[in-house]
Amino acid sequence: MLTLAGLMVVAYLVGSVNFAILVLRLTGRGDPREQFSKNAGTSNVYRIAGLFWAAVVLILDMTRAIGIAILATWLLSPDRIAWVGAGLVAGNIYPCFHGFHGGKGVANFLGFTLLIAPLWSIAALAVWVFVYLASKRPFLGSLAMVILLCVGQIRVSGHVFGWIGAVITIVMIIRAHRSNITELFS
Repeated sequence: MLTLAGLMVVAYLVGSVNFAILVLRLTGRGDPREQFSKNAGTSNVYRIAGLFWAAVVLILDMTRAIGIAILATWLLSPDRIAWVGAGLVAGNIYPCFHGFHGGKGVANFLGFTLLIAPLWSIAALAVWVFVYLASKRPFLGSLAMVILLCVGQIRVSGHVFGWIGAVITIVMIIRAHRSNITELFS
């Protein structure tokens, strides 16, 4: 049986497979970290390759995250599950297979939380849509969404140990958006 630490390592390694990088390379479109926003995530894939390939990357990211969440809920108590999500998001942001420079972890956090806190995830998606439509900035929608996802994970966890895992995850995601935040305020 895998321990919490073992599951976090597995989640990190699985999260380190960056589908945005792989899909764009396989379709001959280069490395997303060298184009437009220089981010290896769904929004940048949309800018580079269009809606279809962005949807493919989003589905792959979320499916992977749901799979890790299933494993975590099967093997761990609720107060430990958020830590596995933190490992997954860390892998997406700092992927060992892609030079420790990857995406921003948002789709992975959404997919992971969708399984463990589905109503919070649906509300978070609605907030993303509202904030994006109001601001026309995907990252603002993402930040609003991850706040709700974090609250959902905290509610499900029921223990301070799980809360810390959820908060660490959102701190990583906000830190990954620091260039967007700096640009907004400059």
